[in-house]
Amino acid sequence: MDEIKQLVTDIKKRNFKPIYFLMGEEPYYIDKISDYIQETVLTEDERGFNQMVLYGRDVTIDEVVGNAKRFPMMSEYQVIIVKEAQDLSRTIENLVEYAKNPQPSTILVFNYKYKTIDKRKSLYKALNKTAIVYESKKLYDNQVPGWINRVLSGKNYSITPKGAQMLTEFLGTDLSKISNELDKLIIVLPEGTQITPELIEENIGISKDYNNFELHKAIGYRDVVKANKIIKYFGENPKDNPMVLTVGFLYTYFSRVLHLHGLKDKSSRSVAAALKISPYFTEEYIVAARNYPMKKVSAIISDLRAFDVKGKGVGANAVPQSDLLKELMVRIMY
Repeated sequence: MDEIKQLVTDIKKRNFKPIYFLMGEEPYYIDKISDYIQETVLTEDERGFNQMVLYGRDVTIDEVVGNAKRFPMMSEYQVIIVKEAQDLSRTIENLVEYAKNPQPSTILVFNYKYKTIDKRKSLYKALNKTAIVYESKKLYDNQVPGWINRVLSGKNYSITPKGAQMLTEFLGTDLSKISNELDKLIIVLPEGTQITPELIEENIGISKDYNNFELHKAIGYRDVVKANKIIKYFGENPKDNPMVLTVGFLYTYFSRVLHLHGLKDKSSRSVAAALKISPYFTEEYIVAARNYPMKKVSAIISDLRAFDVKGKGVGANAVPQSDLLKELMVRIMY
């Protein structure tokens, strides 16, 4: 986040670099930075002659370089944005000579999504001397709630820990998707609102009572009735609650419980730091560790691997998801 803030600050101050090579697994910030350059560097009048958007599948590196070497018309700069630049991956090293000596009046932006260039090769070394190279890394599941908090805080909103966890479990780590859902909430809720599970259910449609977060809690506290109600709901709504995700989340959950068993210091602060979770959730994990001895947790993790395969249709083609989930709950809780 600090790197992005500095990058945006420099652009605001018109302290430009001739090349911005934006790459990495997480497209959200690549798009945000690229869009910011596209919308702010040139005035509306200047854009007509001096701003160009190219697509990697439609151009060659030689064509990009040819355009970049031109001079702007009645403007200090021209802006060239190459979207889907990863489609040029086979020939991207051909950019190296231009990267060594770029046109100072051109701002050339590459949106190189879902992959990175080889940092051992000449292009990366050349770009590091003359350009901004930004790598947008995918967030881990445990990092997403913190990201949601930061985004909302910047817009004068807040969210409960359970609300942030609900969004993470339902939407995954796709920051663009999460951002879209947060925008929906911000449109309908007054500034300063604390976003709760009830507001999420009402405005986004994620059930506050029947979700993986509540399933983990019910299992951890050995609340058999509640766990079976959630599993029944999942079985009746398989499109919104695919078994592969439920098993994946349970695997993460019990892997953390297993990790907790191995900790010498089981204080709330130590558990939160070791498991990389919010302190809000540590009590649940501590209770789960009491209810599920290490040997049982190891057996559950083994079962989850087997049910992950079954849930994908291997060796269980004719078994409904609802029946597999019921059998899984029996194995976990008894």
